Amino acid sequence: MIRAQSTKGGALARLVKPDTRGATARENLRKRYRPNRVRILFVGESPPASGRFFYQADSGLYRAVRTTFLEAFPSLRNSTEFLDSFCSLGCYLVDLCGEPVDNMSRDTRRCACRKGETRLAQEIRALHPETIVTMVRSIAANVKHVQERTGWTGRHLELPYPGRWHRHRTEFRRLLVPFLRNTLADIKMAGLRSPT
Repeated sequence: MIRAQSTKGGALARLVKPDTRGATARENLRKRYRPNRVRILFVGESPPASGRFFYQADSGLYRAVRTTFLEAFPSLRNSTEFLDSFCSLGCYLVDLCGEPVDNMSRDTRRCACRKGETRLAQEIRALHPETIVTMVRSIAANVKHVQERTGWTGRHLELPYPGRWHRHRTEFRRLLVPFLRNTLADIKMAGLRSPT
C-alpha cells in the first residue's frame, strides 16, 4: 500500500507494510492450543475485524462453541479452562483467511476467501485432521475445493454461522451436538464421558 508522508520538503510517497503484529499475536496464541492429534478441525472464515478472537475467549463464535460443547459433554462444566479442554479433545480452529474479511465488499471478500484456500490447504496437509467442520456456510465451496485439492477424505460437517440469528444458533447446536458425541465418543479423559 502506498501512503503519502508529510516532511519539511513536502509529501514523500513510501511503501508502508500492513501491520502484521496483530496477525502474528493471533497465530501465536492459536498455536498454543494446537493439539498433537487433530481429531476435529473447525474452519472459520477469518478472525473478526473487531479484534475479538476465538482463542482469546472473547468472540461470539467462542461463546457458541463453548455452549455447544457443554451441551454435548456436561462434565466439561467442571473444567476451569474451556480452551484447554477443546485442545485436549483434539479440536482445533483455523481460519480460511488470515486477516479479517467481515468489513470487505462481497466481491473482495470472495476473492480473499479464494486466496485463503492456499493457506487452508497447508493447514490440512500439516494437521491431517480426522474430520472437518466448516463453521460458516458461505465458505463451504472453498473448503470443499481445498479438500479435493489436498486429497483429504473423511467426515465433513457444514454449519451455519451461529451469529446474530437465533435460528442459526439453534441449527448450529442441533447439528453439532450429535456430531461431537459421535466423533468424540471414545474420549475418556479426566472423567469426561459422552452422554449415552
